Amino acid sequence: MRVGLVQLTVGDDPAANLPMTLGHVRQAVAQGAGFVLTPELTNGLSSSRAHQRGVFRHEEADETLAALQAEAKAAGIWLLIGSLGLLTHDADGRFANRSFLIAPDGSVAARYDKIHMFDVNVSATEVYRESEGYRPGSKAVVAETPFAKIGMTVCYDVRFPALYRRLAQGGAQVITVPAAFNHLTGAAHWETLLRARAIETGCFVLAPAQTGFHPETNGKGRKTHGHSLAIAPWGEVLADAGTEPGVTLADLDLARVAEARGRVPSLTHDRSFDGPWDFDGP
Repeated sequence: MRVGLVQLTVGDDPAANLPMTLGHVRQAVAQGAGFVLTPELTNGLSSSRAHQRGVFRHEEADETLAALQAEAKAAGIWLLIGSLGLLTHDADGRFANRSFLIAPDGSVAARYDKIHMFDVNVSATEVYRESEGYRPGSKAVVAETPFAKIGMTVCYDVRFPALYRRLAQGGAQVITVPAAFNHLTGAAHWETLLRARAIETGCFVLAPAQTGFHPETNGKGRKTHGHSLAIAPWGEVLADAGTEPGVTLADLDLARVAEARGRVPSLTHDRSFDGPWDFDGP
């Protein structure tokens, strides 16, 4: 399977972002990709919750989702929409950060809501509280396709290896990590985290990313790291997109999953243990 990682520099207007996204998807298809992946928040990045409330839509009315479903059907490809910011009917009004796997007939084959929220103090001037605007998901997802079983994650999830182990033990052979990774943490941790998740699970890891400076209509903006990556199950980097928007291709041989797991079968070596304390999760 040839995969195409779409790297974007979106602004905060979904309608303006969509033609750019469609153009890159078509470029990937023209270069032979049968599975195309876009980054986290493909429809737009914004620091303003009020602005997001004005431009986000519920899933059934989202124009980006509908257009990409139509594009997948027209091209006859599998398409991962890394994630979309969507309105929900939650009482507290928070959004969903939702990843979609689209089948070649244009239908939604799987949905995954980002579980781990980016609530961090990156620096004195960069503070993020994703959970104030987005409500976390609660369900891990492995999707069946004719070419692979796909575990779905989003961005900050990559720092929580237990999720990836669960996906691999649940049958995943490929794990997707669409991201809008911060430029500071990305430079320090992005590649290392992705390679670790691939090595630990014996999975291919596909991580399409946002890149560069993302302008906002309020005059603000943020920077993301770029470097969309395809990682093999043994941990080697198959493709690195650098920092420019565009399409990066990689060819996956699923036999490498069984090969890596056969050499180091750690997924079958779990043992129970006690201490240092009892922890049942939040």
